[in-house]
Formats: sequence, structure tokens, C-alpha cells
Amino acid sequence: MSARPSPSPSLLDPGASDGERMPRVDAESYFGDLAKGLPKFLQADEQFMCSYAAEQSDFVRFNHARIRQAGHVDQAYLSLRLIHEEGDGPRQAAISLTLSGDLASDLAHCERALASLRNTLPDLPADPLLTIETDGFTSRNVKVGRLASGIDMASTVTDLGVGHDLVGFLATGPIQRGFASSFGHHNWHEVSNFNFEWSLYYEADKAAKSSYAGFEWDSEVLRAKIIRAANDVAVLRMPTRRIDPGSYRVYLSPMAMAELVSMMSWGGFSAKARATRTNPLQKLYDRQATLSPLVSMSEHTAGGLMPAWQSDGFRRPDRYDLIDRGQGIGLLASPRTAREYGLVQNGAETGEEEAVSLDMAAGTVETEQTLRELGTGLCINNLWYLNFSDRMNCRMTGMTRFATFWVENGEAVAPTNVMRFDDSIYRILGDHLTGLTATREFIPSSSTYGSRTTSSKRLPGAFVNDFRLTL
Repeated sequence: MSARPSPSPSLLDPGASDGERMPRVDAESYFGDLAKGLPKFLQADEQFMCSYAAEQSDFVRFNHARIRQAGHVDQAYLSLRLIHEEGDGPRQAAISLTLSGDLASDLAHCERALASLRNTLPDLPADPLLTIETDGFTSRNVKVGRLASGIDMASTVTDLGVGHDLVGFLATGPIQRGFASSFGHHNWHEVSNFNFEWSLYYEADKAAKSSYAGFEWDSEVLRAKIIRAANDVAVLRMPTRRIDPGSYRVYLSPMAMAELVSMMSWGGFSAKARATRTNPLQKLYDRQATLSPLVSMSEHTAGGLMPAWQSDGFRRPDRYDLIDRGQGIGLLASPRTAREYGLVQNGAETGEEEAVSLDMAAGTVETEQTLRELGTGLCINNLWYLNFSDRMNCRMTGMTRFATFWVENGEAVAPTNVMRFDDSIYRILGDHLTGLTATREFIPSSSTYGSRTTSSKRLPGAFVNDFRLTL
């Protein structure tokens, strides 16, 4: 909560004793009491929906393997929707509130907010495409995980970073989501996870960037990642090899793949984008093109951080297949899109229809065989500044970044200059894709603008022939 309850043990106050802290509000019980209190504020023919979002997060910034900034955020918000059915159609109005954690005070705040929405509704047009789930259901999903405290995580990072110029950002702690309505919904979702994005910096634009994220903190896994990054820095110290524009065999790490897949997902899995013929994967879903049989992707809600419902109260399936062995077989349709275009909704968020728990099937190449499988070519660990160069052919451009190496006979022999690529997903993940790694990386969104987010990807690395570098 943002004001009344004291935060949990914070990196800003590691010495505070339990006796010096006020009791923490139980978020699940608090949300239940809040949801039970809302119906008494409704008038005849009014319905409500509410979405609860909260977190108790430790944030730590590192520079030179030392803690440079540390803090704790304990906050909660409620999004309220008031819906009224009239003769010419339903109307709705919405508002977002910051919650204090004091039930009586927050219920009074909600009562005033609903009164304000009630006064606004007559001035709003009817919404003929409003589609909400009136068959309420209950659900509860709590994924606790095994996390060290934020203090212990930060101490581990500083210990393992000794001797390195480690720069990074750690976010960890529980995230809660709730949903309730006057139609009978009562849903609770709580997940504890961590996300540590970091680089070992060498000089100028040379650094080895990596990440470690998940639900179970293991200092030995982080140690192994830092050792691999340190080996990459050793290569960065070698003379740079200039790479001329042309087509090269490349290995794209899971983090590089995340950038490509994020661009591909920008409308690529949207049913509305296909209906309006603005989908970058239009040809795939119109059966005019295919991807490699190695490529299978799904929206895997159960395996990610997202709750099992969307903001209109509809369930999200545990898994929904989007691409199966190179064939486009499913698109994400929100309730509003489904109503507008005569489709079947599948729990996608209205206005977005993006994959938020994207899961790509693994391949067979073991991690320790990555460079040997590549042979001779480029090992690309990071990409950035991506954009479409030809959206309707899913062709995109971007830059290599950080540790990109020239590899000969399975051994990294030199760092390379920064290069621009321009290529199509139909080539990269199509007939030029030769293999995928057996190990996949869990890559949650690192966005903390306003709050930590719950979107994520789970991706393998990829081996691609004739990857086009243009500058």
C-alpha cells in the first residue's frame, strides 16, 4: 500500500527491527473486503467492475559492482468501472484510484469516485461494442517462488561482481492482481519473482549484457552467468574486426530473439490487425507464407506472470497456440474485436491483443554447443533500435549492440563493429532458420514506469543462415 502500512524490510532501512515496523496489510483479505463493500454504493440498474494492482518491490541499481541506489515501493491502485444499461445501449465510465490501505478511508474514496462516474455517464455516448463477462467466476493463483530477500540478492551481486565493472538493475518482490464485479467475479493472482538485468562494462560501447530472472533465486546460476559474461569481456579486449555489409551465418541469443519477437508481436498476433489488414504477419495467417517447421509459439498464461483474466472479466486460457510448426493457427481476439468482426474471443486485452506471456518452443542444440553449432559467423547477443522497414512483409531493421563476436570454427576470436541489419521474419524464422537451443530464457518485461509489469517471454536462441547486414 502506498501510505498507511509500513513497508516490509527495506534496503533503505536494513537495520530496522520487527518491533519498529507496523503490521503489513494482507493484500488478498484487504481486496476481498474492499470488493464486498462496493455493491452498497450502486443504484438501480448499475453494475461495477474493478481491477486491483499492487506490488511490494525492492529496487537496486549497481555501478562498479556496488549499490548506488536502493529503495522499496509498496503501492496499490484500483481501477473502477461503472456500467449502466439504458434504452439506447450501455454506457460505461472508469476511474483509477490510489489506495491507502485503510479500508474505511478507501471505501469512502470509492463511494465518491462512483458518484463522480454516475454524474459523467449521461454525457457519454452509448457503447454498442461493449462486451463484458456477465457469468462471474472465482479463481485464486498464488505463485510464491523461492526468493532471497532483496538485501541478500544485492549482497550476492556485489560479492560476485568483485573485480568487474558490473552495472545493473534489480527488481524483486511480490506483485498482486485482483478482479471483482457485481456479476459475481472474485479473482486473485499473486506472484513473486525477480528480474536482474546487468552488464559487465569494458570501455566505450563495449560491454557484455545479460539477465537473470525467474521465480527461484539461485546464486550459483548467477555466478555461472557472470563467469560467461567475463569470458565475453575477455574477447572484447581483443582487436575489433570490421565486418562488411553482406549475409552471414549468425547465432541470435534469447535476448536478441526477444527484440525480434517483440517487433513481430506488435500487431502480429492481433485478430483486429488481421481484420483491418495491418497485421505484419498477414501473409502467414492468410496462408500465403510459412515459417520454419521449427517455429511454434503460444500465449502461455499459466507459465508467465499474467493473471488468468482480462479487464472485461473474461478468462484467459492457460495456453493458446499462435503458430504451430511454422503455420499460423491462432490470433488473439479481445471481446470487443470478437463482437465487431464476428469472431470468438479468447481472453485478449481490449485495445492491445498482444502476446503477454509468449512461449516459443525449444530446439535441440545444447547451450555448451552454441558456438560449435554456429561454426563460423557472428554471435549476436543483443539487438536494439528495431523498427519495421516493410511492415506488411514483416521486414525489420535494427542495430547490433554490446557483445557481438566473430566466431571461427566454434571459437569467438574478435569483437565486431556495430552493424545494422535489415531482414524479414519470413527469412530469419523461415527457410534460413537452421536450429534452436534446447535451453530457453525467461525474459520478463523490465519496464517499471509506474509499476512493475506482468508481461514476459520464454525464448530459445536461434541459428540463422544468410542474415542480412546492411551498414
